[in-house]
Amino acid sequence: MTASIMTAIKHALQRDIFTPNDERLLGIVNVCKAGKKKKNCFLCATVTTERPVQVKVVKVKKSDKGDFYKRQLTWELRDLTEVDAKDASKENPEFDLHFEKVYRWVASSTAEKNSFISCIWKLNQRYLRKKVEFVNVSSQLLEELPKAEESVPSGESQSVAGGDEDALDEYQELSTREEQDIESMMVTCEYAISNAEAFAEKLFKELQVLDGANIQSIMASEKQVNILMQLLDEALGEVDTIEGKLSSYEEMLQSVKEQMDQISQSNRLIQISNTNNGKLLDEIQFLVNYMDLSKGHIRALQEGDLTSPKGIEACINASEALLQCMNVALRPGHEKLMAVNQQQLLFAELRDTFARRLTNHLNNVFVHQGHDQSSTLSQHTAELTLPKHSPLHRDLLRYAKLMEWLKNTHREKYEGLSRTYVEYMSKLYEREIKEFFEVAKIKMAGTSKDPKGKFGLHGSSGKLTGSTSSLNKLTVQGSNSRRSQSSSLLDMGNMSASDLDVADRTKFDKIFEQVLSELEPLCLAEQDFISKFFKLQQHLTVAPPLAQPETEDFDGSLPSKKPPQAEHKHSLSSEKDIVRLMMNKIFQSIETELNSLIALGDKIDSFHSLYMLVKMSHHVWTAENVDPASYLSTTLGNVLVTVKRNFDKCISNQIRQMEEFKISKKSKVGILPFVTGFEEFAELAETIFRNAERRGDLDKAYVKLIRAVFMNVEKVANESQKTPRDVVMMENFHHIFSTLSRLKISCLDAERREAKHKYTDHLQSYVINSLGQPLEKLNHFFEGVEARVAQGVREEEVSYQLAFNKQELRKVIKEYPGKEVKKGLDNLYKKVDKHLCEEESLLQVVWHSMQDEFIRQYKHFEDLIGRCYPGSGITMEFTIQDMLEYFSSIAQSH
Repeated sequence: MTASIMTAIKHALQRDIFTPNDERLLGIVNVCKAGKKKKNCFLCATVTTERPVQVKVVKVKKSDKGDFYKRQLTWELRDLTEVDAKDASKENPEFDLHFEKVYRWVASSTAEKNSFISCIWKLNQRYLRKKVEFVNVSSQLLEELPKAEESVPSGESQSVAGGDEDALDEYQELSTREEQDIESMMVTCEYAISNAEAFAEKLFKELQVLDGANIQSIMASEKQVNILMQLLDEALGEVDTIEGKLSSYEEMLQSVKEQMDQISQSNRLIQISNTNNGKLLDEIQFLVNYMDLSKGHIRALQEGDLTSPKGIEACINASEALLQCMNVALRPGHEKLMAVNQQQLLFAELRDTFARRLTNHLNNVFVHQGHDQSSTLSQHTAELTLPKHSPLHRDLLRYAKLMEWLKNTHREKYEGLSRTYVEYMSKLYEREIKEFFEVAKIKMAGTSKDPKGKFGLHGSSGKLTGSTSSLNKLTVQGSNSRRSQSSSLLDMGNMSASDLDVADRTKFDKIFEQVLSELEPLCLAEQDFISKFFKLQQHLTVAPPLAQPETEDFDGSLPSKKPPQAEHKHSLSSEKDIVRLMMNKIFQSIETELNSLIALGDKIDSFHSLYMLVKMSHHVWTAENVDPASYLSTTLGNVLVTVKRNFDKCISNQIRQMEEFKISKKSKVGILPFVTGFEEFAELAETIFRNAERRGDLDKAYVKLIRAVFMNVEKVANESQKTPRDVVMMENFHHIFSTLSRLKISCLDAERREAKHKYTDHLQSYVINSLGQPLEKLNHFFEGVEARVAQGVREEEVSYQLAFNKQELRKVIKEYPGKEVKKGLDNLYKKVDKHLCEEESLLQVVWHSMQDEFIRQYKHFEDLIGRCYPGSGITMEFTIQDMLEYFSSIAQSH
């Protein structure tokens, strides 16, 4: 900051801040706080003009608003304990002042800092007697005061200091011109410097000469002064004359000014009046344009026909015009106008009148349409179709704009109409749906009738027209016997294809599909109508029409009363929640009736749950694709849970019946009923679940069933007394393997391989165990030979063993001539034929395996004879060709 600017700031601070407080500014420095954002301020060293003198350090800050300065902080110099200049050898603008705490400052320049510290040091020397300690300060700044001053008492020292400061303030330096004049004057006098007194005397004499000349000049000009005075007197006279004329002119102008002021005032009043008239006209036009309802609209609101299309159109236009008039934004002050108040009263009366007329008319329409629809139910239910409500919806949608107007103007009446509609339509739909499901149950129960009447279902379908409870009583008679016929894998295995009555199941599937196909468009059409008629397309934050504490909501399978707090939560939900709430009330019987129909189908035949699971899954998937949060999607999803539960229960029942199965001790086992039953179930399920959405449920059921089949086949094989265990295992696992290979069920590939492995193992085991009996002695003999060889006897030395010499070998071989072997094989064939069942046709497979095993043993015996009895010439009584003829002839003879 330049010296001239600092001087200006110093004089401004002295004038504005310190002079009013009787203080004099001695030192100033421009500073900011160290380490912070630069906010400049000034530190000032001041002394008071009154005694005793007080020395202060003042922090002054420029105001944020305006161009003036204000005092911010003040410290007494006697409270200053230390001044730290940071560095005495280098230029550093930072310094610290130690008062009650350390204040760190950064000066705008090192020169200003040094000047301020020097001033503080001088004040400390004069008034505080060197109390303040100066650290890191250059010795050049610390100038010692004269010793004389230090010895003077404090009061005198203060006065001297004060005098010096006054003299310092009054002293003015010579200008450049003054210096040049003095120098030129001293040059003319040779002794101006060597003899100052003589030079001063000379100057004094010259000054006296000049003063005398001035006095003479003044005296010589006295005559001219008198002439000048005379001229001045004449001029004053002329001035008085001119002032008189100006006064007269001023009076004339004053009257003209008053007249002009009056004219200006009149013009201003006229302009104000015109402006006010224009504004008044605008206000009147605004009120007339926006708060005037035509007579035609008034007539339509009061007497308009709500039955004809033209009348409805006129009422719609009138209601919209009324709503615009009522919603006009009045300007300030309009509400105080009597005409405006009268119009508002008229609009309110027209609104209430038309709302009352509209509400009464729509209430009558709801009641009338409900009765008309109920009269046509019989012709629809006989055909298993639901009445179409599109004519009703089409008639009511003409009033959709009026319902929107009622919603915006009379919320209570709008909600009342909503409740009335829901009340009448729920009763109408309840009757229609109940009769529709009664017919469906009758047709469904009819599918369980056997052509021979063996199931005991009495009466024709035309006579079964009672309630649901009576219908269930009738169907129980038939369903009990039916369940014993077709509800388990055991029974399926015992019946022929005709007994399964596939046609009945197909008919049931069509009936169930027809029920769902009728319900789906009915619910979608009603939901679409509710959204359009009651204007629920937008998100709402008001209470829905049905949000009453007493309302019952249909949630799941049973109605439950919700507390007011729960209903209040619904009042803040979206339009979809409101529509779903209304749909729950209108169609509160659908879920109950569907569950009842599902229970009946499951009671007639538990395998119906397969059909229902596929159909219900498909419809749920379709509904969720349209709207996952819709009433139809939610309801069908709840029913699907019940169907899935029935399906799981059906699978569990099949497994339980397998576990409870007991075999007859007197007859051979053969293919177990639940094995063939699983085959029939898999064929049926694959047909039903082809391209189904819920294939995963069937795969899980397959795994559970096949594991149960495996486990119970082994259990039955272990318990079998009439049939060998290997035969039971071989036949049943061969059947399972064949079934799984034919159906190609991917999730059961591991079980298919396991079934093949078990079948092969038990076939081999049965063959080996059976072939040991016809050549028993020969088998025992060669087992002894092998045992000797295993004990360490050399093969060529076995013939020297007493029990195994050549004579013993010939003796054993002679016991099995060709005829005996053929006879033994014939007995074996009969025994195998007795063990095996005819359904599986495994006799030839087993017989061929025995032939292969017999040939293997024959070759093994010949190999032992060749190795243990070399050169003996001993051979069997029959050859391999003989054996092949024996096996072939025995197989052909049977």
